[in-house]
Amino acid sequence: MEPGKILTANLLDILFEGKNKEYGAYELRKRYKQRMTIAMVSMAAICLLFFPTQIFGNDYKSESGKIAITEITLENIKKPEDVLLQIPKVRPTTVPPVKAEIVKLTPPVITKDYEVKEPIPDIDQIEHAQIGTINQDGTKDADFVAPPLEEKGTGIVAEPKEQEEDYEKRFTKVEKEARFPGGMEAWKRYLERNLNAGVAAEDGAPKGNYTVTVQFTVDKEGNISDVRATEIPSACPDCGAEAVKVIKKGPKWEPAVQNDRKVIYEAVQFITFEVAEE
Repeated sequence: MEPGKILTANLLDILFEGKNKEYGAYELRKRYKQRMTIAMVSMAAICLLFFPTQIFGNDYKSESGKIAITEITLENIKKPEDVLLQIPKVRPTTVPPVKAEIVKLTPPVITKDYEVKEPIPDIDQIEHAQIGTINQDGTKDADFVAPPLEEKGTGIVAEPKEQEEDYEKRFTKVEKEARFPGGMEAWKRYLERNLNAGVAAEDGAPKGNYTVTVQFTVDKEGNISDVRATEIPSACPDCGAEAVKVIKKGPKWEPAVQNDRKVIYEAVQFITFEVAEE
């Protein structure tokens, strides 16, 4: 703008000098007072219409909302103690447990006749009896389940096998994370030199900070692959592509370490774009 026109020019025209005035921000600021006036007048008109209905509505309710009260007489009701006294007492009866007939089943072992101490029971003995670890007289076909036969163990408890770590999978938590060569300071310098810092302003984003979340894989040799932007600010759609481009063209990273072994690591990086006030 020419120096002679600055004193007489509108502040809005000065702010948008050389910019696209057809963009929504110019129209929003130019018509701000007009929209506020319309909003205040509309709100006042709504309030004027609403208050009379409330006043007349309350008068109508006060007349029609009366409740008739009728006297209620309660009859003599027996106390809970009187009712309890009329209940006859019943003595508990105990039913003796039913013993089931159990036939001891000896595991069959091939041996000589004179060495047999407990012969195997025949089919007639075990047809209606329960199978158990002891011989017991009782009722046949009783509803009873005998305990299972005990098996003698070896007395040796095996040590549980330690589950081996799969070092070929992608790790998200490790003892030592993958990092840019040279550490955080070198990472900041690399971003400052290679990022297009004005991409957010070019997208028309207002003043503020816009953070992009980028995920990528760092293999055992430090190579970068599968770079993708998982969270992109809606006000800066091009910020995600810019962050992915810078990480892809960067150098190898230092690989992640788990149990003193280099492993494949799923890394997450946050890159922030800033739009400063002009």
